[in-house]
This record gives sequence, structure tokens and C-alpha cells, in this order.
Amino acid sequence: MNLEKRSDEVFVALDPIVSWGDEEIAFVKRTALASPRRRARICAHRSNDDALHEMIIAIAASSYIHPHRHIDKAESFHIIEGEVDVVVFDDAGVVTDVIELGGAGSGRRFYYRLSHSAFHTLLIRTEYLVVHEVTNGPFAPERTLLAPFAPPEKQQHAAHEYMKRVAGQVTKFRQARHA
Repeated sequence: MNLEKRSDEVFVALDPIVSWGDEEIAFVKRTALASPRRRARICAHRSNDDALHEMIIAIAASSYIHPHRHIDKAESFHIIEGEVDVVVFDDAGVVTDVIELGGAGSGRRFYYRLSHSAFHTLLIRTEYLVVHEVTNGPFAPERTLLAPFAPPEKQQHAAHEYMKRVAGQVTKFRQARHA
């Protein structure tokens, strides 16, 4: 596959027909491990202006995904490898839903779609998570709002402590849901 490097963690597939397999998954995992933010992606779309964005993304468990929401966008994940809890919050930072996802055969659901604007983050339960993500374009960074109730990505210690608290909230949420 012919790839164009756009940054340390973003690559774009240049072939007229894009297909992904074990080689590409191994590539995004290796690249995520070497990336400062511990994530990497290969985009099947060539431009941020494209109407449809598809990518495979590898994220290490140690990567912090600042809770965020998208304005006028939907996103879906199909899990290729790993397990994750997609944690959904209200505007005050209270957990309102947890979607437990894993690869086919894991006993977890392997697909989800978020069709409305809600704050969400990923609590990765395995060493890596590899997903096929689909969302509508164009990509406009100002259309993604970072949650004010969570620390910024650059505050690594605070982000790590915050995610430990989120993990505790997820455990309580699950217990309440199954009570």
C-alpha cells in the first residue's frame, strides 16, 4: 500500500482501491507505539474536505483521549482488535452510558455508532485498541469541543489520575446498571 505521511501519527492511503489487512494493522500498532501520543491512523480518505472519512486507528492503552463531543457529526467504530469501554458523559462530566466493545468473538459488542453530540472518551482495556472508524466530513477542528471537566492532554499526570477516576465511575455505573 502506498502511504503518504501527514504527521507522526497520520498516514493517507494513496492507492485508488484501499484494502487493509494484517500488515496495515501491524504498521499502525508499531507507529502508535513510537508516537508521542501513542496512537496512529491510516486514512482511506485523501482530504480533510472529503464528505466521508474512514480510517483504521491503533491506540495504546496509555494514550489519553480527552473527553470530547462533535458538532453535527456522527461516528462509528468497528473493533478490529482489543477491548474498550466507550464512556459517555453529560455536560457536567457524569457518566451516562458505557458501551463495552471488543473484537468479534470477545463476548462484547464489536460495533457502535454515536449519532448525537455527547461528550465521550475511550477507556482502553487491552494493550492496544485497533478500530475502523467512520465519520462524516469535512474535518474541522473547531467542530470538536473538548470537555471542560477533564484535564488537557498536555497535563499528563492529571490526565492519568482523571482516567483512574473515570475507571472507578465506570465500575460504579456497571454495578448500578446490573443491580
